[in-house]
Order: sequence, then structure tokens, then C-alpha cells
Amino acid sequence: MEMHLNLKRLTECREKAGLSKRETAKRIDVSQPSYVRYENGTRIPSIQIVTAIANVLNTSVAYLTGQTDLDTPDFILISKDASPALFSLIETCKDYDEDQLKEIKNYIDSL
Repeated sequence: MEMHLNLKRLTECREKAGLSKRETAKRIDVSQPSYVRYENGTRIPSIQIVTAIANVLNTSVAYLTGQTDLDTPDFILISKDASPALFSLIETCKDYDEDQLKEIKNYIDSL
């Protein structure tokens, strides 16, 4: 499935993240020329690539494709190696129901 990107938003998000085209390409595991073609609109990325770009640029696929004006991410990837405490917390809470999660969030907000 191909995704049509809002090219202005793509460039703005990359610049806001402080990333070069080369670094962005490296982080999404594509060649720099491929990434440049995505940003220039001469190549249409797959949904997997758009998802990787959204993750690297800390935004959402919906924002990059112009489906919403909210630039917040749809999801956050947590690496066990990069953030073991947060990963462990999420592992502990993953089976909690909504009420339990709300209690935890309220507690954290009160700290």
C-alpha cells in the first residue's frame, strides 16, 4: 500500500527534529537518495516506510499524510536496551484495565 505524504509537513518535522536527510534515511534504514525522493515527492513510500518516518520524527502517519492537524505520535516504541525501567513499567502494566491505568496516571501526575 502506498502513502501520499504531505511534503511540507515531512520537511518541517525533519527540521524540527534537527535531523539531516542523511541521518533520517539512516534511521529509517533506506538510502539517502531514496529518502530525498520521498521528501521531494518523486517517490511514494510504502506504509511501512511512512510508519518508520513518523516514528523517527516523533509524529503520526495521519499527520504526515495530511489526515489530521495533530502532530503528536500515534504510538511510542520503547527499547528495552535504551530505557529498561520504562520498558519494565510498561511490561508490568500491559494487562491492566483502564481504571487501573487511570489510577497509575493520576498518581504519576501528582508527583
